[in-house]
Amino acid sequence: MSVLNKIWTALRGGVREMGDAIVDSNGIRIFEQEIIDAKNSIQQAKTNLTEVMARKMQAERKVSKLVEDIRTHEGYAGKALDQGDEALALEVAGKIATFEADKREQDAIVARLTGQVEQLKAHIKKAEKLIADHERELSIVRTTESVQKATEQVVENVAANNSSLNTARESLERIKARQEMKQDQLEAGELLDKEFAGNDLDNKLEEAGIKGEAASAADILARIKAGKQ
Repeated sequence: MSVLNKIWTALRGGVREMGDAIVDSNGIRIFEQEIIDAKNSIQQAKTNLTEVMARKMQAERKVSKLVEDIRTHEGYAGKALDQGDEALALEVAGKIATFEADKREQDAIVARLTGQVEQLKAHIKKAEKLIADHERELSIVRTTESVQKATEQVVENVAANNSSLNTARESLERIKARQEMKQDQLEAGELLDKEFAGNDLDNKLEEAGIKGEAASAADILARIKAGKQ
């Protein structure tokens, strides 16, 4: 391969990669537009289907009319035979043959249109199911992208504001420490109140002569002697 061919191949590869990158970056928007276009195509297909169904109904009415004409003229031919007018009966029979030929043609049209109607209905149902599947996939992709963007923003914000976040965390720790200190002070105050309340009661009992001072050494010695006797 010549140098020019290699350069040309490289350029084509770069253009393709650039095109893929553009498509990927706008993938959701492109996918949404494709779904919209597909829905419009289905709507047009339904319009076409109604036209085909209308032609089928017209052909069926023609068949019904021809069947009625055939029966009517068969009656005419019978009456002509009853009157012995075989020439007239033969002429009527020729008319009946024309009706029957037209009926065969219309029957073929009805059969062909019936097949087209069923085929179009099948295609439309298949396309609608495919679009519904694509819409579900698009919803999942859109939701996933939103979650990933939100997560990315959180990570970027935390990284960008890391120092501020650390400062806030340190402030929070100081607040918790002050709260703990305040709680300890409250509990210590309650203990002191209980202790002082107990001393006041002892003083009141001593003043009333209900609770005396500690026994003297003489009282203790007398108790020991009494125990030995």
